[in-house]
Amino acid sequence: MAVQTGENHIEVRDLVVHYGDVMAVKQVSFTVRRGEHLTLLGPSGCGKTTTLRSIAGLEQPSGGDIRIGGEVVYSASQHVNIPTEKRGVSMVFQSYAIWPHMTVFDNVAYGLRVRRMSKKEIIEKVHWALDLVRLRDFAQRSAAKLSGGQQQRVALARSFAFSPTVILFDEPLSNLDAKLRAEMRLEIKELQHQLGITSVYVTHDQEEALAISDRVIVMNTGIIEQIGTPGEIYDTPRTAFVADFVGAANLVHGTVRRMSASSNLVALETASGAVVHGCDNGRTVGATGAFSIRTVYPWLTRERPAETPNIWEVRIARRVFLGDFVQYLVDWGDSQLVVRRPPTERFEENEAVYMGIDPEHCVLLES
Repeated sequence: MAVQTGENHIEVRDLVVHYGDVMAVKQVSFTVRRGEHLTLLGPSGCGKTTTLRSIAGLEQPSGGDIRIGGEVVYSASQHVNIPTEKRGVSMVFQSYAIWPHMTVFDNVAYGLRVRRMSKKEIIEKVHWALDLVRLRDFAQRSAAKLSGGQQQRVALARSFAFSPTVILFDEPLSNLDAKLRAEMRLEIKELQHQLGITSVYVTHDQEEALAISDRVIVMNTGIIEQIGTPGEIYDTPRTAFVADFVGAANLVHGTVRRMSASSNLVALETASGAVVHGCDNGRTVGATGAFSIRTVYPWLTRERPAETPNIWEVRIARRVFLGDFVQYLVDWGDSQLVVRRPPTERFEENEAVYMGIDPEHCVLLES
């Protein structure tokens, strides 16, 4: 089911949350469109889980407003705070919250029984949910005898079973190994789009966020650094924090010199005298600034290329083979840059080569 761009399903306005004297969330505002999978991404302590728990009704905010499906579920000014069980949301936790003494069927059926559904309806909904996560044949197995990945599927089935309008994910894959985590993230994305459920997902794993999200919100110290699609967050980071936290990037600092009034190209002169051409993306900066250059975009060659912007002679200081790519540390003037190239390209340590970077991949950061 496609995201319905014209309708906001969740609205968070000027959300503030205090823990004692500490402001954990600082006037955060964003919307989630109906059917959208939005991820809150950031390091530990940035406020992402607190924001998620506030939407769920598990946290008491200090200020702001939260609406779900157009209904006010929390408002400091209106003194409204709807209980969690009446918000129409389901939550998938990091710990799975599976009852080991129950069967898989009973774990999924638990919430339906609390809602006093008929036996027939419970059976139909549980079997439907278990079919979604491919665990129908495990219905009568003890939950204690399941693997970590299977337990997480049970948690997903339980969250889908009562047909919530919103699902909230609190780092649901962090307890799984890397291979299973990669598999499960794709399954979650497929299920979410298949069912068209609005979802908010919390993670500190930037690869996970880029892989599964329609949009990403990058948070830091209780504020929003940037909101955008995975491609926008990766290719055009606004701040040094986003550039450094999401993906691998070189930050090149220097004096900004605008090329022309009609062009979005700028030149940045480093302390060593190197001039780097890049894009400003309409951002306002001062006399000094910094480019974000993703490590995958510079290229290396032994042959002197034609005279184009951003070509320099460099020396390979270190080479590290990392399977899918080779990482080079190159001496560039009086500084060093990290360059990642496919393993089909091999350069030797101490070898002098040429490095080039397309200006479109040198992104000027906000000052």
